[in-house]
Amino acid sequence: MRTAFVDHSDRFPGSGDPDKRARLAEAGRPSHVTSYGVTFPTDLPPLLPRMRGALVNNDYEARETKAALRVVQRGDRVVELGAGMGYMSSIVSVNCAPSEVHAFEANPAMIPCIRRVHSENDITNVTLHHALLGETAGEAQFYVREKFVASSMLPDPAEDVIDVVTVPVRPARETIAAINPDVLICDIEGAELQVLPLLDLSRLRAAIVELHPQYIGLKGVQTIFDAMNKAGLVYNPKRSNAKVVTFSRVD
Repeated sequence: MRTAFVDHSDRFPGSGDPDKRARLAEAGRPSHVTSYGVTFPTDLPPLLPRMRGALVNNDYEARETKAALRVVQRGDRVVELGAGMGYMSSIVSVNCAPSEVHAFEANPAMIPCIRRVHSENDITNVTLHHALLGETAGEAQFYVREKFVASSMLPDPAEDVIDVVTVPVRPARETIAAINPDVLICDIEGAELQVLPLLDLSRLRAAIVELHPQYIGLKGVQTIFDAMNKAGLVYNPKRSNAKVVTFSRVD
C-alpha cells in the first residue's frame, strides 16, 4: 500500500492552494486521496469536500467511470472531450492500458491541475489539449463557473459565471480524424449538440456521452442518437445509466 505521496504542486503553478493545504493539514485531513488506483492531491483548488469523499468511495463520476472501465480496452486510442481536473483520463490510463489518450479541456484554470495529477501518478500516455472543438479554427468565449464542472460555452445561467475567457478553437472533424480514436468519452455540458455532429464517428468502436437535456432538450438528445446511428453506433443499454449513454458498434 502506498503510504507517501509525491507533491508536484511547485512544477505546476495554480495547481495547489497553500492556504487550503494548511487548513486540511490542521484538520488532520490527508494530502491525497485515492480512487481506482489514482491519487489526487486534496489541495487542488477545484476539489471540494464532497468531491474528496466521492473519490475515496469510488463514487465520483460513477456512471461514466463504470462505463469507461468496461469499454476501453488495452491498446485503444481514446479521446476525452471535457477533461475537468484530469480524473477520467487518469482513471482510464491507469486501469485500461490504452496506447494513448487525448484529453481536451477549455478551462485554463484546469490545465495545471490536470498536468499535476498526471505527473504525480507517472502518467505519460495522455496528451492534454487546451482547446475547444468547432466547425473551423478560431477562438471562442468560454464561461467559467464557480462549480468548475458546470463551466461551458453556454452563457446561461449568467449568475454563476465568475470569468469569461477566450479559448482557441480547433476544427473538430480534422482534429479528431488525425487522432483516429477507438473510443470517445464526452462530457461537455451541452456542447455535445454542437460538437458531435461535426465528427466522423464511423471509425469509433464505442462512444460514451453524458447528455445534458437541461441544455439541449429532447430534440438535442435525438440529434445525438441520430448522429451515432448514422455512423453505425447503437445504444448499448448494458453500458448506459440514465444520462450517461454508451453507443457501441455492432459486430
